Amino acid sequence: MAQEIERKYLLKDDSWRDLAPGTVYCQGYIATQDKVTVRVRIAGQQGYLTIKGPSVDCSRLEFEYPIPVEDAQEMLNTLCQKPLIEKIRYKVEWDGLIWEIDEFYGLNEGLILAEVELNDANQQISLPPWIGEEVSHHRKYFNSYLVKHPFSQW
Repeated sequence: MAQEIERKYLLKDDSWRDLAPGTVYCQGYIATQDKVTVRVRIAGQQGYLTIKGPSVDCSRLEFEYPIPVEDAQEMLNTLCQKPLIEKIRYKVEWDGLIWEIDEFYGLNEGLILAEVELNDANQQISLPPWIGEEVSHHRKYFNSYLVKHPFSQW
């Protein structure tokens, strides 16, 4: 069983920018029902199909499978809710953990979030100096929410 334990934060400043190159991501949602999501993503030149269960505290079931990029593009074009999520993801190592910083574009332009995956929900972590308010429990910062309620409309 695949368990994702993740905490999500706003950022205080841009001092992280020179720490890692970014990768273009485009993702969409085939289904979001009863807090379960089916997502299609292209990250760089690789496609993925992901199924996520409901969040309980900071964790949820997550099953992710690589798929041909051509299949992912066709699913994004024909099966996914619009608008699609467009972002650049930067992976920054800090104190032994990988922080994924998402800079959103399109209808979510202006939003920048950082996520860190943990081994345990109670794991103690050292926050980088560019990390701001924790928003792990605020649904409006979930990508599946941003499809229906883009940041530009808040």
